[in-house]
Amino acid sequence: MKRRDFIRTSATFAAGTALATCRRADEPPIHFEVHGPEDGVPLFLGFPLMASYAEIFGPAQGAVKDGFLARLTDRYRVLLVDYPNVGRTMVPPHGEMTPDRVYADLLSVADAAGFDRFAYCGHLWGAINGLMLASRSDRVSALICGTWPPLGAPYPDMLRGVEMQLAEPPPHAMVILRDPGQYAQWHTFYRGMQEWPEEDVTAAITCPRMVLIGANAESSVAGIPLRLVERLREARPRLEAMGWTVREIPGAETAAILDPAIMVPEVRAFLEEA
Repeated sequence: MKRRDFIRTSATFAAGTALATCRRADEPPIHFEVHGPEDGVPLFLGFPLMASYAEIFGPAQGAVKDGFLARLTDRYRVLLVDYPNVGRTMVPPHGEMTPDRVYADLLSVADAAGFDRFAYCGHLWGAINGLMLASRSDRVSALICGTWPPLGAPYPDMLRGVEMQLAEPPPHAMVILRDPGQYAQWHTFYRGMQEWPEEDVTAAITCPRMVLIGANAESSVAGIPLRLVERLREARPRLEAMGWTVREIPGAETAAILDPAIMVPEVRAFLEEA
C-alpha cells in the first residue's frame, strides 16, 4: 500500500493559502501550510522556517515567514511544515526521531500537500533533511543545502554537544521545545547519523544541487565550534567535481538564513537556472 494511503488530510482555503494537517492513522497530525498559486512550481522550505513561525517565535517574528512568502509565491507553490514536535505538531516522540523517521514523515507531508516532485531548500538540520530526501528518493527536482557541508559535516561534534546539554538544554532550544526532556530528540537523531555514508550519498544526488552559505557564518553546539564555512571550503573541490554548485554569500553571517532579502534572490537565481 502506498504511503499516501496512510495519510488523513483536512484543509481550509483562504486567500490562496491552504492550511492543512497530515497524519498517519495512529498518530497525531503533522501541521503544514501550502502557499501560492496552484500551478506554481512546488518548493518545500524546510527548517528553520516553519508553518506556525509567528506562533512559535512571537508575532514580531512573523515578518520572517511573510517576507519569504511575499518574495516567492508569485512563481512558487511553497510548502511549510511544523516539524519536529513544534508549533501545531505533536510528533515524533523524542525517542523515535531517527533519521529514518524524519525522512518518512517529511515525505508523508509532501504526499499530503500534493507535492509529487519538488525543489527543496533548508538550512542546518533542514539541510540534512534535504540530503536525505534527495539521496533516498527521486522526488527532489532541485536541492539547496543551506549552511551545512554535504562532505566533512560535523555529525560527531553535534552528537557530542547534544550529549553535553541533555541535562540542561540551552535557552535558544527551549524557545521551540515543549519541555526539557524533548531535547533528547536531537540525541536520537544525531546518534543515527554517525554511520551516514556522506561520500556515497553526496555523489549519488544527481538533481541540480547547490550548497549555500554565508561567508561569515559561524555556529557551535555546547561551545564546540562547528567550522561550517571552513569545512565547506575544504570540501569544495570534491563537491564541484561531483557536480555541486557551491555559493558563499559575501559578508553574510548565520542569521542571514532568516533574512528573505538576502536568501530569496539566491534561491530564485539557482532554481530558475536549474
